[in-house]
Amino acid sequence: MRLDRRFVLVALLCATLLAQAPPRMPAEGSERAIEEQFLSVPDPRQAEQHMKILTAEPHVAGSPGDRKTAEYVARKFREWGFDTEIVEYKVWMNYPAEVSVDAFTPAGAIMHGPTKEHVEDDPFQDDPRVVMPFNAYSPSGDVEAEVVYANYGRPEDFQKLTEMGVDVRGKIVLVRYGENFRGVKAYMAQETGAAAVLIYSDPMEDGYFRGDVYPKGPWRPDTGVQRGTIEYGFEHPGDPTTPGWPSTAEARRISPRDSPDVPKIPATPLSYRDTSPILQRLGGAESPREWQGALPFTYHVGPGPVRVKLHLKQDFGYRAIWDVIARVRGTRWPDEWVIAGVHRDAWVYGAVDPISGATAMLEAARGIGHLLQSGWRPKRTIIFASWDAEEQGLIGSTEWLEQHEKELESAAAYFNLDTGASGADFRASAVPSLRGFLRDIAKSVPSPKGGTLYDAWRTAVRRENSPTANPTAEPQIGTLGSGSDFTSFLDHSGVPATDIRSSGNYGVYHSVFDNFAWYKKFGDTNFLYTQEIARVYGLQVLRMADADVLPYNYEAYGKEVAGYLDAAQKSAAGQFGDKAPKFDSALAAARRFAQAGAAINALVAHAPSRVRDETRSVAPPLSLAGFERQGGDVERLNRILLATERALLLPNGLPRRPWFRHAIYAPADLKGYSASTIPGVNEAIQRNDAATTAQQLEALTGVLNRAAALLEGFHPASSELFVLRAVPTGLR
Repeated sequence: MRLDRRFVLVALLCATLLAQAPPRMPAEGSERAIEEQFLSVPDPRQAEQHMKILTAEPHVAGSPGDRKTAEYVARKFREWGFDTEIVEYKVWMNYPAEVSVDAFTPAGAIMHGPTKEHVEDDPFQDDPRVVMPFNAYSPSGDVEAEVVYANYGRPEDFQKLTEMGVDVRGKIVLVRYGENFRGVKAYMAQETGAAAVLIYSDPMEDGYFRGDVYPKGPWRPDTGVQRGTIEYGFEHPGDPTTPGWPSTAEARRISPRDSPDVPKIPATPLSYRDTSPILQRLGGAESPREWQGALPFTYHVGPGPVRVKLHLKQDFGYRAIWDVIARVRGTRWPDEWVIAGVHRDAWVYGAVDPISGATAMLEAARGIGHLLQSGWRPKRTIIFASWDAEEQGLIGSTEWLEQHEKELESAAAYFNLDTGASGADFRASAVPSLRGFLRDIAKSVPSPKGGTLYDAWRTAVRRENSPTANPTAEPQIGTLGSGSDFTSFLDHSGVPATDIRSSGNYGVYHSVFDNFAWYKKFGDTNFLYTQEIARVYGLQVLRMADADVLPYNYEAYGKEVAGYLDAAQKSAAGQFGDKAPKFDSALAAARRFAQAGAAINALVAHAPSRVRDETRSVAPPLSLAGFERQGGDVERLNRILLATERALLLPNGLPRRPWFRHAIYAPADLKGYSASTIPGVNEAIQRNDAATTAQQLEALTGVLNRAAALLEGFHPASSELFVLRAVPTGLR
């Protein structure tokens, strides 16, 4: 039978439209099907295309290239169905105008620098828009003085120089990268009376001592320089002229000269090519042997006979930066925000830091957008945030947070990415309440190595620690310190947070060589680990946004804090002897917190659920309908769970740095990136201050009891199943 031609055309058109239409949403309640649909979307080829575009030109914060990346990210978010805005702040920042470092001995000149970053074969190094190596927030200055070598520039290193009879006052201090945040190095040089500081990359940390250098291998070549901020972010991150409030166009400001966050002496970074002739000719005593780096001569501490003439001219001003904020409103709890953030600005191209993270976020957002197009809507509001000026001092995220502090009181989580993938080894950090949640996510994501990410993660961690380690042990999740955009959310506002990455041999950090060519050769050649990170990242967002009851584990949190207190008690005994403050009340409060958390865990574990998955190490999502039918008040339970992390905030903040308010976590004072646990207590012990230790123990006890009381206050009605009991936790 001959078909009518018009019928055939209509049929072909319908088939084409059906093929192009997004798949229909799985039936209500099919969480696993929704997750599988999401996991099918992130794509290595798409990730590579994002990276090519975002690393096409240098894009230091506030530059024209930076604005282009903001527009690209915003355009993609809009394509995928998100309500998107570009939020502008005006912040105090500098670019370098003139930098020269000249070294002399009595015999004459030995170095005129800095040498241009260059290797034999790199397609990106000669772009005229590449900003010369500099330290953000270094003041301008002209200094000529003798040089003193101070190892890593830690407090103990300056103390060692004093013990050796070396006076750094009026000298130019030379320190190497590593062990602490570069801003701490500048701060210690300033506080000990130095006139200026030079910060160099020693090949022991990330150069030829580690392996072949770029372009043959992944490690830093001799001309490579690590740019970076020296703002005193361990006091307060963000714009130093608006400490505690957002840098909007009409914002009041303090003078940069009056800001405690801005260094007072000039600083600049150097390559190990430029540093080598300085170090080689230093006199004075031999350095302590643990201060010896990998350059092929014996290090001495000076002072002199080498003198350096340093000339820095900085171009400071109030400059525009651009956060890109994309959101989809939640259907049931729109005021409970699930925030996923990655910074976008880079010192030069930033292929690893941060564009590998930014591309993973884009693919995660594309996966969520795919669900939106098929009719799904989250129960909580989802926000994807592309931060700006992170490199200068977590500025974009901090200013946005300070503008939205009230709304963030009910934020459910902040999920961070930064250097998304520089290799194949998965790593994670999180607050204790989300560690089980994160491990469960890893059990649902396939690994490029075969099996699940969880399997590969556990195997890698066991191999690194000990071949004979327990094969069933959980992979360890680290503690959140600082150095990325989770800092303000957790440490100031008490938003539960995680941070994930996939690590490798990454030796070109903050240099011109962190570009697309390096990434394709040494980072993630096929973008499979970028895809893996995108899946983990997006699945965190998806599960948190749709959880009927928030998946926090406060039993684990309380046990962790008890462990911190045990360690601090031993430190206090060693420091103060029989005059050490008593820890009994704080330990009892930590046990109470853990027991209250255990009771909530028992409630959730025994409640009906639409999803039963025995691979999960924490209870699966609690069925809203089943819970409410048996008398549970899910709205009230979620409010209590949200309030519990905030209950751990100190009303007056930490001693000496009140902007940091979390009683359990802060960036380590005079270390920077590493975490300080129960910081008020531990830092008082380190300062040999028994009175402040006792006062901070009392404050810590108060917040732990407050958090425990919140959890204990939830008593669902009617059903015996929902009567909370104290559950044994094994705590002593």
